[in-house]
Amino acid sequence: MAEDPRLAQIMAICLGLPEVSHAAFGVHVRFLVRAKAFAYFLNDHHGDGRIGIACKAARGINEMLAETDPTRFYLPAYLAHQGWMGLRLDVGAVDWDEVTAFLHDAYRLAAPKRLAASIEPAFPSEPTL
Repeated sequence: MAEDPRLAQIMAICLGLPEVSHAAFGVHVRFLVRAKAFAYFLNDHHGDGRIGIACKAARGINEMLAETDPTRFYLPAYLAHQGWMGLRLDVGAVDWDEVTAFLHDAYRLAAPKRLAASIEPAFPSEPTL
């Protein structure tokens, strides 16, 4: 697979976090912290035509985002019922600060407490885990 610059940026963000590993599955990549998935880079997942990320989110955030801005946010197949959100990287300019914030929060939700505490909350108004 030719390196997608969006994937390269996602890799840099995720692999910069403590104890993160990744596994590629064709054009998709899963990111894990101590064997717990916290994000995926998805390219046309099951023919949905989207390029984006799916990541863990605080309860209710996924549905709120998908309702508020359905052009950019979606409920990812197989994961939405567990609270995961989808963010499209193929519509408009990508706000990499926003992507980083969502990925850091997803990491904090999946990581053990000691590792989660090493990452500052991306959205200061949210309570610390």
